[in-house]
Parts: sequence; structure tokens; C-alpha cells
Amino acid sequence: MSIFFHEQLYRSNAVMAKLKNYPVTICGAGALGANIAENLARSGFDQLTVIDRDRIEERNLSTQPYYRADVGAFKAKILANNLYRAVGTKVDAKTKELTSENTNQLLKDSQLIVDVFDNSVSRQAVKDYADQLQIPCIHAGLAADYAEIIWNDVYRVPSDVNDDVCDYPLARNLVILTVAVTCEAIVSLIATEKQHNFTITLKDLHVQSLCL
Repeated sequence: MSIFFHEQLYRSNAVMAKLKNYPVTICGAGALGANIAENLARSGFDQLTVIDRDRIEERNLSTQPYYRADVGAFKAKILANNLYRAVGTKVDAKTKELTSENTNQLLKDSQLIVDVFDNSVSRQAVKDYADQLQIPCIHAGLAADYAEIIWNDVYRVPSDVNDDVCDYPLARNLVILTVAVTCEAIVSLIATEKQHNFTITLKDLHVQSLCL
């Protein structure tokens, strides 16, 4: 029986074949990126690249799929190891900082880009690259009890005012809800070629589709 037996029954063989062979690059392996990578791998995606220069800290453990023994290790490397052990997905882990100077190197061969970086400079570099090469790119971000998932054509990079803020409120339930909606938006694009944008508010559990 296939690891993805239930997903295959829901999606169909044709869609699962598309997901398996669709190269996706995830920019960031934090609360959103690591969980998105895990969710996509467990949904049948088999060509994943993860870019993140950061190492795991103890405060990451409540919202990110890492373990106490992983503290101090590179997020991307541990994520790749965990997903191979879990479902056999071979993730290409790149422990480098993405900048406007190396996007051609780090993002090449991407058919779809997921931007979940936590700083405006890297987000802008991803957006510019996707704009230039006309590659589908979805941006997901969090603030307090609010999240948004927006495709590149209508996305605006936020101000860098909060780029250096280390201590901020973050609920795990908002992370997981945002991850689920982002992943479904990705699957929808691959299966139907349609892009859907969303906002999420945690306090009222409201997922709002945006027509932009």
C-alpha cells in the first residue's frame, strides 16, 4: 500500500503524479517553511528544495517540527533528514542566505517558489526573481493573529520596520492553519492552474478568499 494511499484516493492518480514531479523551492525553514515542507512531502511532493541559513533554537520547538536534540543544527539539514526518514522524500537542503546576488544560483530549476522568509530584503529578492522569470511564487506571512497567503502578481513586500524584532507573539494554531491553506493553494494551482489568495484571522477562525 502506498504511503500516500489516502491522499491518492482524495486527489486522484493524475493529480498525485503532477505533485510528485513538480519542483518546489521553499524559502525559509522556520514556523511556516518547515511545516509547509513537511506537509507537502507527506502529501506526495517529491522534488523539494529548502533554503535557510538559520540554526535551530530552543524557542523554535513549539511551532517548528524539530526536536530538543536538534538545537544548534541547521534547520534545512535537519528538515531534510527528518523527511527522508519519514516518507523517503529527498529534500535538497541549502544552508545559505538568499540575496539578490545569488537568486539565480539558489532558485534555478524551481517551477514554483514558496516565500516564507522573515525579512523584507530576502522577500524582495524572491519576488524580483519570480517576476523576472515569470515563475509562480506564493508568499505567506504572519502578524499577531493575522496571516496572508498571496501570489506574486499582486503581492507587495512589507516594510522592513519589524525585520529585526526577535520577540513577537505567535500562536501555533495560526501557524498550522496558515500552512494548511498555503499548501492547498499550491495544490490547487498545480491541479487546476488557478491562483487563490487568502487572509486568515485566528480569533474568529476566519479564512477569507481575496479577489485582487
